[in-house]
Amino acid sequence: MILHQNGNTSIITQEKATLIELIKKIQALYPKFKNHNILVHLTSLNKISKQDIIEFLELSNMHRKAKQSFVIVTDKIDLEESLDEIIVVPTLQEAYDIIEMEEIERDLGF
Repeated sequence: MILHQNGNTSIITQEKATLIELIKKIQALYPKFKNHNILVHLTSLNKISKQDIIEFLELSNMHRKAKQSFVIVTDKIDLEESLDEIIVVPTLQEAYDIIEMEEIERDLGF
C-alpha cells in the first residue's frame, strides 16, 4: 500500500496486497486519515469484480457518515455493474472532480 497526501485527500494505491489485506491496512491506519477525503487507486489490478468493490462498502459508509469523500478508482470493472452506495470512477481526474463536487455540496449544507 502506498499512501500519498494531496491537500486534504489521502490517496491509497494498491501495489501487491490482496484487496482484503488492503482493506485491513486501511482500517488499521484509518485514524491517520479519517479527517481527509480517501481515494483508493486500484488501477494496478488486472481484474476487479463487483464483490471486490462490495468489500469496501463498510469502510466507505463509515467515512461518508463522517462527512468525507470516499472514491475508488479503477477501469477494470463495468461501471454499469457497480453499486449506487459506493463511488467508483475510471480515472484519477474523475475522482478529484467527485471529491470537489462533494466538498462544494458539504460547504452548501447538503
